[in-house]
Amino acid sequence: MRLDGRRESSNVDDRRGRSTATTVGGIGLGGLLIIGVISLLLGKNPLQALQTVQEIQETMGGVTTSQDPNWQPSAQEQELAQFASRILAGTEDVWTEIFRQNGRTYEPPKLVLFSGAVQSGCGGATSSSGPFYCSADRTVYIDLSFFMDMRRQIGADGDFAYAYVIAHEVGHHVQNLLGTLSQAHNQMARSSEAQSNQISVRLELQADFYAGIWGYYDNKMFGSLEEGDIQEALNAASKIGDDYLQKKARGYTVPESFNHGTSAQREKWLKKGLTTGNLSLGDTFSPNYRDL
Repeated sequence: MRLDGRRESSNVDDRRGRSTATTVGGIGLGGLLIIGVISLLLGKNPLQALQTVQEIQETMGGVTTSQDPNWQPSAQEQELAQFASRILAGTEDVWTEIFRQNGRTYEPPKLVLFSGAVQSGCGGATSSSGPFYCSADRTVYIDLSFFMDMRRQIGADGDFAYAYVIAHEVGHHVQNLLGTLSQAHNQMARSSEAQSNQISVRLELQADFYAGIWGYYDNKMFGSLEEGDIQEALNAASKIGDDYLQKKARGYTVPESFNHGTSAQREKWLKKGLTTGNLSLGDTFSPNYRDL
């Protein structure tokens, strides 16, 4: 990506180097990590489990955060932090204009950079949860080591692949502003587990589409895309499909447990946003589930 000279966002809260300790009636961050891993293996959303733990924390435990005075970011970490800030700024510029054209006002999310563990408005989380968006505090959370994990563990690499990850989470913020997120969550609360997973897939695929919309207009506004960038993002989308990850982890898939979409679906909806720039094509809720 061409990002030289691009502005950095002022909506970044850098919490790297802070140590977060959580106790919940004897359950520490190790317990939270176990909850997250078990949820992922069972095809559940780990944030839902973590939100339940957060409710327990309010009455049984607490959270303490301290700054490590000896922590110093590496040159690579600082470069990634600057990169994330510029990508966030790009999402601000693009979505502000899109909302303006549709008679609305865009309220940008905050981006929290953390290392190891973090306390969000949706509860405690660790790096193993991956990047996530919390609608309670309208904030995107990411441990930048996730980008290195993408490269080492699933072979998804490249600056536009990393940008796609951030833009996807901002896509959830767009859903929140439009009311889509709360409507979907309300439906999920009233649905069976299988139905809830399907609604979750629809949400995730639309966030992929919105990430593509951002990429289309960011390139149109700033000429940011270079040869190979789109393929980097599509490769990343393919490598984080439920079927790919389940096969990698288990050797087989459990389709009814999918809650983010298959590799083909994620690639399809990201590509649709990237190649058309047409916001009206992003309805993932009306089509038959089999046609997604």
